[in-house]
Amino acid sequence: MKEAFNYLSKLTEIERKNSPESFFYQGNYSLLESGRRVSVVGSRKISDIGIKRAEKITKFLVKSGITVVSGLAEGVDTIAHKTAINAGGNTIAVIGTPLNKYFPTANKELQNLIAKEHLLISQFPDGYPTTPKNFPIRNRLMALISDATIIIEATEKSGTKHQGWEALRLGRTVFLMENLIKDSSISWAKEMVSYGAQVLTSENFKDLIFDLPFLTAKEEYEF
Repeated sequence: MKEAFNYLSKLTEIERKNSPESFFYQGNYSLLESGRRVSVVGSRKISDIGIKRAEKITKFLVKSGITVVSGLAEGVDTIAHKTAINAGGNTIAVIGTPLNKYFPTANKELQNLIAKEHLLISQFPDGYPTTPKNFPIRNRLMALISDATIIIEATEKSGTKHQGWEALRLGRTVFLMENLIKDSSISWAKEMVSYGAQVLTSENFKDLIFDLPFLTAKEEYEF
């Protein structure tokens, strides 16, 4: 386990405001130093069509040379990480526990693989208790290190929306799958669109993601 300070020291004032002073990591730190990174996030309880959407988006990101970021939770996160790895791409997992803890325990093998061959990040030191409040904090860090966030599927009460709002506050691009906008039981998705989030459809997602600007690239922060 190593502690990183230099990445966060290069942030703008608005980015530093709600950012940790440092974070801990295992694996390939260079994934934070170059290229584009996009978070693929969503519900822990994902539908069959949601699985297909997550896989399709993730494969396109890998094909486009983009590192896939997610939170190693059940559902969308697990699918995003596994799909990225199986497609031969890179992935970053930002977790809500210390690096030596596993949540969910079913992802222990996946977490160890990411720590060894990709990049595992946490802002929680060894021995830090795992509580529900850790995960919105985790989402904030994910939004920070990503050029954009894609929300695949989520409910009205889903914690995923916290990352969407944080990404918008940071000036990052937020993409919402069209099904979220069409769901009458979800209000936050339409509100996010009013604040600048973009809607992904099966017709436009390749163009929108391919044209994604570099916001957290090496050139900007001069690592």
